[in-house]
Amino acid sequence: MGSLSGIIQRPLVAAAAVAAASVSVDLPDRFSPSKPADTCSGSGQIVSSPSASLSDLHSPLVSHISASKLSNLSFVKKIHVPVPDIKKYAVPSLGADIARSPLSSSIVPTSALQNLYQRADLVNAPKPNAFVISIPTSASGSEEVLYKWHLPDPSATDVSRNPSDCSSAKSRTVVVLLGWLGAKQKHLKRYAEWYASMGFHAITFTFPMSEILSYQVGGKAEQNIELLVNHLADWLEEEIGKNLVFHTFSNTGWLTYGAILEKFQKENPSLVGNIRGCIVDSAPVAAPDPQVWASGFSAAFLKKQSVATKGITSSTASITEVASVPKPAVTEAALLLVLEKFFEVILNLPSVNKRLSDVLDVLSSQQPKCPQLYIYSSADRVIPAGSVESFIEEQRRIGREVRACNFISTPHVDHFRNDPQLYTSQLTRFLEDCVLTCCRSSSS
Repeated sequence: MGSLSGIIQRPLVAAAAVAAASVSVDLPDRFSPSKPADTCSGSGQIVSSPSASLSDLHSPLVSHISASKLSNLSFVKKIHVPVPDIKKYAVPSLGADIARSPLSSSIVPTSALQNLYQRADLVNAPKPNAFVISIPTSASGSEEVLYKWHLPDPSATDVSRNPSDCSSAKSRTVVVLLGWLGAKQKHLKRYAEWYASMGFHAITFTFPMSEILSYQVGGKAEQNIELLVNHLADWLEEEIGKNLVFHTFSNTGWLTYGAILEKFQKENPSLVGNIRGCIVDSAPVAAPDPQVWASGFSAAFLKKQSVATKGITSSTASITEVASVPKPAVTEAALLLVLEKFFEVILNLPSVNKRLSDVLDVLSSQQPKCPQLYIYSSADRVIPAGSVESFIEEQRRIGREVRACNFISTPHVDHFRNDPQLYTSQLTRFLEDCVLTCCRSSSS
């Protein structure tokens, strides 16, 4: 079947030339932390944050770029974004029913995977944090893997040591961490280790950039999502009382969550009831916005060199500080313009637009009736804080239980590293109040 790889790779190769100054330093490894003001809210109120005064930060990076200033750059004039022939390419469909055919040799069969974890004595393992179930992303056994299963710390799940800690409920809960665009397993490790230290199982799931750029119907990306869904379904069906919590990062992780929900709803709707909570970090923008997609891909390509990795260095954010917010370098500005033009074409293809709209509809109006926690920042240069707050208001309007915390000055998907105390306190309170309800009822 045809793929989008051709129409994606040609302009992105040109864009990569524009971004020649980029380096391979990882996205989250950034400068010293800053402590934001506490602007977190429960389900009863919407966040009233300084984001309203930071209007320049609410729009993505592309809106700060003057096209006229770049018009004299010869390499920008020479970059051509082709308009693809819609009939020539098959359109990705994350949630479409895939014909049951043998998976490629790069994918481990579900039966083999089940044998790996089903008989493991998870709680009594001597060093559970070091034990993971790893599924390679390629047949050659490359260092990067599709996802890992991290076991809970036995001291956190020992009922004799923690009789009132609802340890049994924690050991029956898996937190599924869905990574951002360009994220690798090592980036999610700190999150998984924190959940394991609290007594939870954790799965870290990431998409290699190559799979995003060469996405095709029935291809590896779809097979990987289906593999994860089947794995989770098998685990949930082993015994009564097992639960899931999803923790998503950026729009990539959030859209992956939507595709997983869609598969659950189509293949086994009863499993949706096992989802006890959803934590959304640095998302969402609930629309196919070319500027947001351009900013996300630019940050993934340029990594540490991207302006998206820069936050506000002061602990308070005010209108007078907007002038000091970093501006994109010329190479990044050119890359953003190229990517925005490219996504204006791709996202407006009728079939692509409809596919995204279907997933966004699931996330907007068909989410499980479980609590939601949104963690975001007014300084996010990829996902505008206003978009997150609008989505929060809409979820509350339709009756969802929603909590939110604006970290004010931290960059995109970098809130945990910048303020781990506030971040983990939000997670702990959310899990105790909204997920581990048995602990609350038993202690009262």
